[in-house]
Amino acid sequence: MRGAKSAKWVAIAAVVALSATACGGGGGDDGDTKAAIDPDGTFSVEVGEPQNPLQPANTMESNGSIVIKSLFSGLVDYDSTGKITMVNADSVDTKDNKTFTVKLKAGWKFHDGTPVTSESYIKAWNWAANPDNKQTNSFWFSDIKGYDEVSGGKATEMSGLKAVDDTTFTIELSKALPYFVYKLGYEVFDPLPESFYKDPKAAGEKPVGNGPYKFVSWDHKKQIVVERNDDYQGPNKAKNGGVVFKNYAQLETAYQDLKSGNLDVMRQVAPRDLPVYKQDLGDRAVDQSYSAIQTIAVAFYTKQWKDIDPKVLQGLSMAIDRDTITKTVLQGTREPATGWVAKGVLGYTDNAAGDVTKYDPAKAKALIKEGGGVPGNKISIQYNADGGHKEWVEAVCGSITNATGVQCSGDSKADFQADTNARDAKQVKSLYRSGWVLDYPFISNFIRDLFGTKSDGNQGGFSNPEIDKLITQADSAASLEESEKLYQEIEKKLPEYMPSIPLWYYKVNAGYSEKVSGVKYAQDGDPILTGVQVKK
Repeated sequence: MRGAKSAKWVAIAAVVALSATACGGGGGDDGDTKAAIDPDGTFSVEVGEPQNPLQPANTMESNGSIVIKSLFSGLVDYDSTGKITMVNADSVDTKDNKTFTVKLKAGWKFHDGTPVTSESYIKAWNWAANPDNKQTNSFWFSDIKGYDEVSGGKATEMSGLKAVDDTTFTIELSKALPYFVYKLGYEVFDPLPESFYKDPKAAGEKPVGNGPYKFVSWDHKKQIVVERNDDYQGPNKAKNGGVVFKNYAQLETAYQDLKSGNLDVMRQVAPRDLPVYKQDLGDRAVDQSYSAIQTIAVAFYTKQWKDIDPKVLQGLSMAIDRDTITKTVLQGTREPATGWVAKGVLGYTDNAAGDVTKYDPAKAKALIKEGGGVPGNKISIQYNADGGHKEWVEAVCGSITNATGVQCSGDSKADFQADTNARDAKQVKSLYRSGWVLDYPFISNFIRDLFGTKSDGNQGGFSNPEIDKLITQADSAASLEESEKLYQEIEKKLPEYMPSIPLWYYKVNAGYSEKVSGVKYAQDGDPILTGVQVKK
């Protein structure tokens, strides 16, 4: 969301998004020593159709993100503990958290044989920041000096980016930001080859990256094929010959293919199959936590919610019986959320939301009444039909109606692409289901990147001057630790404004076929593609 794979919007009920290098623990084996391995063997992964062309700065959802991450490598990544690891960068140094010197590893090349240089990054970032190019994640460059001039049409290059030589460049921010290096791990900061600019739209259909896999083909709404890049210089070289990203309109269909051997790796099992998947798959079943959260987001731009009293949203939140829904409909595979920040992220605290995520029908009804009621006494929750959401949306709606009398229904979109397109076009009628997986393991990714007035991930139109002011203060902190504490204080204030309704934390409930081994899932919930081994 997956925001992200900005950040990744999560497509499926138990989500996905990113990371080919992060070494997420749990799930999968370390390779079947009894079976012979085919180093050139290929395997298939379940995905949906990416929303946009495969351009690194134009991907804010998990179906596109997992493909982008296979094709491109950026400066840094993170290990399973959230520690920064170098990928294309040899080092990223700063003395003041405002000016950073990046040194690239020598010998890196794009898939077309051209070198990855300082200019490959600088030009890509300037292009993505330019509003004429309509990249969904352009705001991610807003920390860099000169972004305002580029986004305002007064310049085409950010003054904070300067090449020292072919493998060294500097990044100057408009003001110090203690967690900026963490942000560099998100794929919006990937480099682009010179060939990209001849026809960016065509390049999005046939991307040329610098990552562990090379693009082969894209048969829309059917499959995307990538092959191992034998010239790859990074730390996460593929242990297989390539990947077929198979498109499925329904997770239930994908699961049947997995059981019959026509699919090798799933990212998430649909709610209908959760009661039986562990029995069906045995030690090939995966049950693992990762850093993502499901919420109900609010279309604040609609007439219904434009000037709503937060008490109404507090009431709707307290009308949701999270404990029962996660234990029954979701078979214990989710954990009720007590705040807006996912577990496993630096800055997470338990019970940041206070009472607003606790089920209390009487108080829920009273709060809605105190807030002036739900306009029209009717709400709908938009969701994508291809993600296994129907069951829990119906359960949430039933809980709200039973507790408060507010009529609630699901608003189904055909697939995740249609769902995210409706959000982008501000066509959501009332509420929408929102899943967000980490882009980088720091608390700001779940607050600033979702609730800041100008943030790309803020699709519902939430805007509050006090929250914006507090975000600015947290970003101006002298240290990472101080910034973390200030962001924790912001999260504790969010119940006063209710930018969204937290539901539950995600887990990877997935599995893989007998054809593959070494299947593991990263902190962002995606399978680590490069580590998968294919049996002969």
